[in-house]
Amino acid sequence: MRIAELRRDTAETQIQVRLNLDGTGEKDLNTGIPFFDHMLDQIARHGLIDLQVQAKGDLEIDAHHTVEDIGITIGQAFAKAIGTKQGVRRYGHAYVPLDEALSRVVVDLSGRPGLEFHCEWTRQFVGQFDLDLIHEFFQGFVNHAQVTLHLDNLRGDNAHHQCETLFKAFARALRMAVELDPRLPHDAIPSTKGKL
Repeated sequence: MRIAELRRDTAETQIQVRLNLDGTGEKDLNTGIPFFDHMLDQIARHGLIDLQVQAKGDLEIDAHHTVEDIGITIGQAFAKAIGTKQGVRRYGHAYVPLDEALSRVVVDLSGRPGLEFHCEWTRQFVGQFDLDLIHEFFQGFVNHAQVTLHLDNLRGDNAHHQCETLFKAFARALRMAVELDPRLPHDAIPSTKGKL
């Protein structure tokens, strides 16, 4: 089973993450940030990743440290769970619509961190949540998961819809990339380098 559990404690946050890449989408999320919990729920549900996130952060300042550190911790847990990447598809992609909004996500389990983030939100906040923090979450994830990730919101009028399509597409692309490829030998690495 590709399961990992990690804890990250700093002077600003205390984060505990458990994930199972071969799950059914079960989740237990408590970040103290309701909209962000809703976005993490998309990762679990549409990525079929069992995801537990318990977080306490300095929300009296703002949500920045909490969101970023959750991205870091999920990225670290992902890297631990995926292991050597033997037998995986490696690449994943998805387009996801929600009413008028449409996002595209492409991921490569490359072993190299790279983020291309192209999202122009129609407003800065959804409720009290600052949408600048979406970039911070994915940057933290990419840096520690060691993946290449292209995130594009292609259209949308409603910022909530824009965000939700992005997280759903991320979940679906990640689900595809981590799947075991039935045409590959179980110990094969999908790279000419022989290592990812």
